[in-house]
Amino acid sequence: MSAAGAAGIELAVRQAVDAIDRASRVALACHVSPDGDALGSMLGLYHVLLADQRNVLASFPNPFVVAPHYRELPGLGLMTRPEDFPPEPEVMVTFDCGSLGRLGDLEPAAKAAHELVVIDHHISNDRYGTINLIDPEAAASGSLVHRLIRALGLPLNRDAAVCLYAALVCDTGRFQYDTTTPAVFGMARELVQHDVPVSRLSRTLFEEHRFAYLKLMSDALAHAQLISRRRFVWTAVTQADLSKHDVAIEEVEGLIDILRRTAEAEVTCVLKEEADGTVRVSLRSLGDVDVRKIAETEGGGGHRFAAGFSSADGIDAIVARIEAALPLVA
Repeated sequence: MSAAGAAGIELAVRQAVDAIDRASRVALACHVSPDGDALGSMLGLYHVLLADQRNVLASFPNPFVVAPHYRELPGLGLMTRPEDFPPEPEVMVTFDCGSLGRLGDLEPAAKAAHELVVIDHHISNDRYGTINLIDPEAAASGSLVHRLIRALGLPLNRDAAVCLYAALVCDTGRFQYDTTTPAVFGMARELVQHDVPVSRLSRTLFEEHRFAYLKLMSDALAHAQLISRRRFVWTAVTQADLSKHDVAIEEVEGLIDILRRTAEAEVTCVLKEEADGTVRVSLRSLGDVDVRKIAETEGGGGHRFAAGFSSADGIDAIVARIEAALPLVA
């Protein structure tokens, strides 16, 4: 990172500290259908502020449902429903959220906030805050929250450590992605000293699923398609698939991590049909292809290794556009 970039991040940290310290109440929010980094980073700061007796609340947009594999994260039952979120927050902080649109029905509150702090590590972030704490080189939004907590001069506690560890382990792919640096291991070492249940958390986050989901996954893998000339593998989960197996769409988040094991593929894609017909698209890359660029052309975002977007078009049309954007194998 350039000296100017590092200085800009340090300035944003100081501004965020000042805004949070001055606030009589801090409202925290992450993006719609939150993943481990979004939930973990938000709840990590929530627990630290709560322990310091700050007036703080945390929420995310409707549908107000958390995927079952995040059930070990402390504080899920303490979150505020989006309809009870303050309409004009004094200070609002968003986590892992690249644009205002990803805040769903909390977008009006973000626009009305007197001070809006954006914490994110995606290079595609729209920088929509009054304070933008954005570092594309950070392994996770949780690592930026960890830095902010230190700058606030507040101690970590077990609940915060569990949440931040989940954020870190989810967005580094269990320490397998290229974003896994010595600093990442240093942060993990500090967190696990707070009695993080590493084994149980790893199982619930990545390995434990209902049998019904395994049957759905079997169907999804059975109709997966490998397009060898593009080194591209994809599958889709429709509303009919979900109904057939009585599986909620939130349970399907980890399917892409199974499909991306395909040895012949550089890019992996899972398409999930929402109840309203919208298709939610997740993309993963081994690194040779920057999937963020594909997602951005579709109105989404992310980073080189992981990105996503939503579309009102049909599955076949979406897949055709993704395929056309990928390089041919020589």
